Amino acid sequence: MITLNKVFLVGNLARDPDLRHTPSGTPVTEFRLAVSDSYTTSSGEKHDRTCFIDVVSWRKLAESCAEYLKKGSPVFVEGRLEQDTWTTNDGQRRSRIRVVAYSVQFIRREVERSASGRHIRIVEKGGDTVRDEDDGPSDDDLSEPPTRDDDNGYDEDVGDDVTLD
Repeated sequence: MITLNKVFLVGNLARDPDLRHTPSGTPVTEFRLAVSDSYTTSSGEKHDRTCFIDVVSWRKLAESCAEYLKKGSPVFVEGRLEQDTWTTNDGQRRSRIRVVAYSVQFIRREVERSASGRHIRIVEKGGDTVRDEDDGPSDDDLSEPPTRDDDNGYDEDVGDDVTLD
């Protein structure tokens, strides 16, 4: 049987990243990603819905996320799904699905003005992509940094022009 476990998400951080270290000293950062979409009902009403997804990153990727991201930061995350299970202090079993990030692209938001200065548009450009060569803690050599792609930018008009008075 063929299986595939790959996730691509674009959203905004719902809270600041939380950097911690394992007992062996490996950096791990967790953050919550808000991913939204819109739909229209049969009666023509527009609705937005947001899904909140927990994301975990390791080693240099974890350090970069903790250093450069904050609540509201737009990012593109590539990773895999993982089920995390634990037992609470009162003996109850808990579980959750989260994304283990392989790479996180920091998206820059820039405001462009028209020549007259009366119209603006928000342009999101691809920023640095930080990749993790390994996707979890291990006893392997952790000194090799992830790779960076610096020339993978794109322009995308994410909204209508706004007229300033």
